[in-house]
Amino acid sequence: MSTGALSHGVRTPIAPAALLNGISRLWLVIAITGQLIFVSSVALFYGRAILRGDGLSWNRFMTHGYIPGETTGNAVVVTHVLAAVTIIVSGALQLIPQVRRDAPTFHRWNGRLFLLVASVASLAGLYMIWFRGAIGDLSEHVASSVNALLILVCAAMALRYALAREFGIHRRWALRLFLVVSGVWFFRIGLMFSLLVFQGPFGYDPATFEGPFLTFLGFGCFLIPLLVLECYLQVQARGTKTQTIAMAGALFLLTLVTAAGIVVSTMVVWLPTLRAALPGEQSIAETLSATIATRGIDEAIDQFHEFQRSNAGVKEVDEKELNALGYELLRAKEIKPAIRIFQLNAETFPDSGNVYDSLGEAYLADGDRARALTNYGESLKRDPQNANAAHVLQSLGPP
Repeated sequence: MSTGALSHGVRTPIAPAALLNGISRLWLVIAITGQLIFVSSVALFYGRAILRGDGLSWNRFMTHGYIPGETTGNAVVVTHVLAAVTIIVSGALQLIPQVRRDAPTFHRWNGRLFLLVASVASLAGLYMIWFRGAIGDLSEHVASSVNALLILVCAAMALRYALAREFGIHRRWALRLFLVVSGVWFFRIGLMFSLLVFQGPFGYDPATFEGPFLTFLGFGCFLIPLLVLECYLQVQARGTKTQTIAMAGALFLLTLVTAAGIVVSTMVVWLPTLRAALPGEQSIAETLSATIATRGIDEAIDQFHEFQRSNAGVKEVDEKELNALGYELLRAKEIKPAIRIFQLNAETFPDSGNVYDSLGEAYLADGDRARALTNYGESLKRDPQNANAAHVLQSLGPP
């Protein structure tokens, strides 16, 4: 029997380089899929809000996303959101090998669009952080600013080497740009993965969105991907067999973490957002938000009482949705209307400790210490385990 016949049925081991390339492609497919789910939820949510004239709902996911009367700031926010949607779609197209090979003209023009929009998004992001106001502490703002500046640097370097026709170096800078542009997305899936692992918030205060873990994640969401990319490029260029296998193993673990973060983010945030944005019955909170934006809080309160009487064309009243609407107003610096919504929620759900906690927070933001104390006290009566209410009452002192 010939050696050819013997070897015919034996599987040839996968070469380390081929293994590494295969896993890197797997990560890329999973990441792009997750980014497209994310951008679909963003486009539908904000697009629907704009069409309905409901700018206040932007504040559901963005601190000071919409502030009535601040035309320039609101325009910057819209620009940032549109840029984010464009970047993800454009970036995904840039990374498809068949597009680069079979449609080089499109690849060049799409690349120019990607560089331009990425730069615009980073500048808009800097404006939103330092002039518009953002949730989190100074360290988180610095992390986001470094991320934005790295986007500008990577975009400039990618353009420089493309114009010089040094396409190998251009490709490396383009990959770096893709990763730093994806920093916000990495932050989201990283946060969701931590909630999965620790079964709740870890290393930060969910009320203020501040804490050492969020500082770590703020820097890590772009520095860790960049570090992994540099290791990958070095191993790909001159790594030994052992180094290549180790890199493949590490990248596979990171692929599993990425996939887990995407699944949790999709189930907890993106899919519910997509469902809410699809045509169908509006919730009372959504309807009230649109009414407040167009006709004012008094009209919205009257509308709510009319809904309660008729219950026509809307879902049942949801305590969490009304509370979310109150916080949307609070983030928009519409404190008096926010108080009215929280009062409405307390009237509708008088046994809930959470609604009185929120009402107390709104009164505190309005400078009304006496009413804040009263409502935090009401919250603690209904929910003795409310650590936040107890902490605020202690910090405010006696009436």
